[in-house]
Amino acid sequence: MDSWTSVPESFRSGAGPLPAPWEAVFGPLRVAKADRMMVVGQLGQSLDGRVAAPTGHSHYINGPAGLAHLHRLRALVDAVVIGIGTALADDPQLTARRVSGPQPVRVVIDPSGRLPGSARLLADDGVRRIVLCASEVRPSLPQGIEIVGLPKSDGQIAPSTILAALAERGLRRILIEGGADTVSRFLAAGCLDRLHLIVAPIVLGSGRVGLALPPIQRADQALRAPMHVHRLDDEVLFDCDLSARRVALAQA
Repeated sequence: MDSWTSVPESFRSGAGPLPAPWEAVFGPLRVAKADRMMVVGQLGQSLDGRVAAPTGHSHYINGPAGLAHLHRLRALVDAVVIGIGTALADDPQLTARRVSGPQPVRVVIDPSGRLPGSARLLADDGVRRIVLCASEVRPSLPQGIEIVGLPKSDGQIAPSTILAALAERGLRRILIEGGADTVSRFLAAGCLDRLHLIVAPIVLGSGRVGLALPPIQRADQALRAPMHVHRLDDEVLFDCDLSARRVALAQA
């Protein structure tokens, strides 16, 4: 039997370590430290830190092993979150179809209400779908979709506000999947416990960069975090532990 098959249930039950090799990679996501939430960001990029070609094309920078890892993350979390830019550009399904396990709640951050009702992630397949909009926005979407109005600042909804809204709805283990801007915003706000950065063995040479944080003056001001490295066939997963700088919701 595939050693992954029992992982989603064991992961949630908390009964003993996960079977090899999954404990080393996913075991750290079982226990929240800052509060009752565990928030993990995921980003796939090239060796030179690019997440898309100059045209915006990004399917697929990561290979089969990297994509399987992403789908395993989806199968372990309560909800997967993307920004409206990724929703419009990629029209993703946000399902865990490449691996066995339950399907996560699908969440879109859409302050201005731009998401079309035909988006694939809104498909009525029995899974909860949540759209986070600015408080004054009233999007026209199909029935059954939860529309949550939240306050915004400078045209955006703060990551801490998003997490608080998800926690109120019983969602505690969250995957911030993309795009790069959304992952960067959560990282800059101190709202990630872990960052799974998957590096593919390709060089794009130009195009959109991955993480973009506020500028620093000196190299010794760079973010340094405990890190574990895992091989995913010919790709490399950098598992960054950001829990020490995670801002608890009560303090945000």
